[in-house]
Amino acid sequence: MRLEPLEDLGAARAEWQELALASGNIFSTWEWADAWWRHLGDGARLMAFTCRREDGTAAAILPLCVRRGSAGRYGLRTAGWIGAGPADELGPVCAPADLALAAEAMRDAIARTRGRWDVLALDGLRAAEGWPARLGAPCAAARIPSPVIVFPEGGWEAYLGTCRRKFRAQIRGRERRLEREHDVAFRLADEPAAVAAALDEVLRLHALRWGDASKAFAGARTAFHHDFAATACERGWLRIWLLELEGRTVSGWYGFRFGGADWFYQSGRDPAHEDDGVGFVLVAHTIRAAVQDGMGAYRLLAGGEPYKLRFATDPLELERVVLAGGARGRALLLARAGRHEIGRLGRRVFPAWAARRRGA
Repeated sequence: MRLEPLEDLGAARAEWQELALASGNIFSTWEWADAWWRHLGDGARLMAFTCRREDGTAAAILPLCVRRGSAGRYGLRTAGWIGAGPADELGPVCAPADLALAAEAMRDAIARTRGRWDVLALDGLRAAEGWPARLGAPCAAARIPSPVIVFPEGGWEAYLGTCRRKFRAQIRGRERRLEREHDVAFRLADEPAAVAAALDEVLRLHALRWGDASKAFAGARTAFHHDFAATACERGWLRIWLLELEGRTVSGWYGFRFGGADWFYQSGRDPAHEDDGVGFVLVAHTIRAAVQDGMGAYRLLAGGEPYKLRFATDPLELERVVLAGGARGRALLLARAGRHEIGRLGRRVFPAWAARRRGA
């Protein structure tokens, strides 16, 4: 194994795209990283590497960067993943079979770059993969749920059979009641010409429901998501669902189809129809569509909201791992050694890892 520094994102595009497909993670795609770099990079310095096998083929991309500025009043140089913030799950871009090699490469990259950063905050790592131990260095971690639906054989009815009886009745009954009382239509906006307007509808409804409590689309994130959504549509990855009552859009769902799964990223709904359960009905519809289209899973993504846990069949946790790169970083981590404080540090280093969840 050898590491090669990346001079720019474009230089690794073809290999990165291939490895992202093997990873099955939409947030590991070159397209996500490229859009993030242009809209949200904010002067970040590239610190990425390609990990190559002995035969020269790429086994992993390590999409690291050093962010401009400082972590609050501490004035620390902070580093982390390209794509962090709006992404949920991140890490080395590689096939699952190459995880051990990617971890070795990460240890090498950390050792090489320690003089460039004081704190390294690695958001969105799968907790089950044991990254604190894999990195072989003193570090602190904080976790967040990211529930998953793994579909059983047998389609929609088989999935409903995994739900509690009362919840199963809610899934069936709410849509039936809505259809009795309204002219209901579900619309999938997956044509290039319809994407921008459909995403704007989701953003409008999201703002109606959550207001300032959610930063999911704040500032440059709106342009970032429009950019990535257009590219994702071209690649066949985009899913935007709209629920209409009497021809008026009252709920919207924004997500992706990648790696054999549908990914529920964000949603919005009109508070005037809160009693109609339009948000719940739309989520249930998107799950049914995923089953019917042959997807193997449905990612509810980061956040432990009760409705996610009721829909989910499998638990999954994501982990923020924070490492110190020098005396100043070590002093701060020692001072903030509690789990709660590490979470606060991570939000200062890479704000909004958890902020988007408040609008789920």
